[in-house]
Amino acid sequence: MTGRFKCGSKVVKTTEIEITNLLPPESNVSELNHEVSVDPVAALDRFLDLAKIPGISGQEADVAARIVESLRAAGLPESQIQFDDANTRTRISGNCGNLIVTLPGNGRGPRTMLSAHMDTVPICVGSEPVIEGDEVISAAATGLGADDRSGCAAILTAVIERLKRGDENFSPAVVCFLIQEEIGLEGAKNLSVDRVGQVDQAFNFDGGTVEKLTIGAIGGQRMMIELTGIPAHAGVAPQAGASAIVMAARAIADLDERGWHGKIENEYGVGTANVGVINGGDATNVVTPKVTIRAEARSHDATMRTRIVSEIEAAFAKAAAMVTNDKGHSGSLKFESRVDYESFKLDAEHPSIKLAHDAVKSVGREPFVDVANGGLDANWLFRHGIAAVTMGCGQRNIHTADERLSIADYQDACKIATQLITVSNQ
Repeated sequence: MTGRFKCGSKVVKTTEIEITNLLPPESNVSELNHEVSVDPVAALDRFLDLAKIPGISGQEADVAARIVESLRAAGLPESQIQFDDANTRTRISGNCGNLIVTLPGNGRGPRTMLSAHMDTVPICVGSEPVIEGDEVISAAATGLGADDRSGCAAILTAVIERLKRGDENFSPAVVCFLIQEEIGLEGAKNLSVDRVGQVDQAFNFDGGTVEKLTIGAIGGQRMMIELTGIPAHAGVAPQAGASAIVMAARAIADLDERGWHGKIENEYGVGTANVGVINGGDATNVVTPKVTIRAEARSHDATMRTRIVSEIEAAFAKAAAMVTNDKGHSGSLKFESRVDYESFKLDAEHPSIKLAHDAVKSVGREPFVDVANGGLDANWLFRHGIAAVTMGCGQRNIHTADERLSIADYQDACKIATQLITVSNQ
């Protein structure tokens, strides 16, 4: 993926920027230690263990319990483990809140945050992770769950490695295992920020290659559309009806013809729109009286995203008014929308970018920056005042039955995570 943002006065594609152009000439963050060593077998076992635990959005409690069990076994005091009540504010009820782990360290230096989400998409339920060559796959006909159990396992490994070295030897840190990311970033949105505390530099471990530093992401808005027509017998008196299906067809065709569906590039800006779900009708001999539709709009520009939503609403309203029966009676429209997440982009000189760059370099990789066209927990973290770089863990083909995890990438992600929370105060 590529993105665009200003570097100085020039607008360039992020994938074409040398990372040094993004870094301040002088940084106030501590230099990273030399490359850390991580037990590769133990790290991989943590992923294999977490990946087989069912935990779709709203049902993450068993995953959280396993993480807590591992932390306790590593010697983390109970007082440093807590759950917030985000699950009482999310759109769906959940069986646990966000898991928040505090590491006070020596109390000096910048405070670092690591985060990952515990939930998986439904296709991953029943995952049977097995090693096949240099990858992990699911032996069952399911997704693997590397998105994002690999992020959770990498962070868990980092915390355990830090505890082995002595928490008091490092600057303070906080770790968040978030819920309900897959259904609209609900855990991050409803995170109890007061329990997290001040964060100076943050890193969100999610999808992609370990070389990629995602410093921004698109904004997204969902729409719920209900068209109500006039029922009639489709064989005896079709003229007495007004079909909600015809209304939907006209609206969608209008949007497509005018360039407001799919990839959108016009004088107002750039974005995407998609009518993704249509439901309606019970019989072929009835003029359909109701259709419900779900759609979305995305853009890095909030004003453009709002314009896309307005165009969609106007198209459906026009179609509902134009489709009439023989008495001139038309249909009606009910239109609702909500913002799932706002777009964001980190300041090019934010210290998190330099620290992420150095951590990736320390494992022999060449980092590059990216701006994502999908939502991330980092979107909402940014709104909470936490500027996070999103790091990859080597997940491939996520949300499919062919999902897999690159073992080499994952083990490097474990080293990177450990680097990021074992920075000594200088």
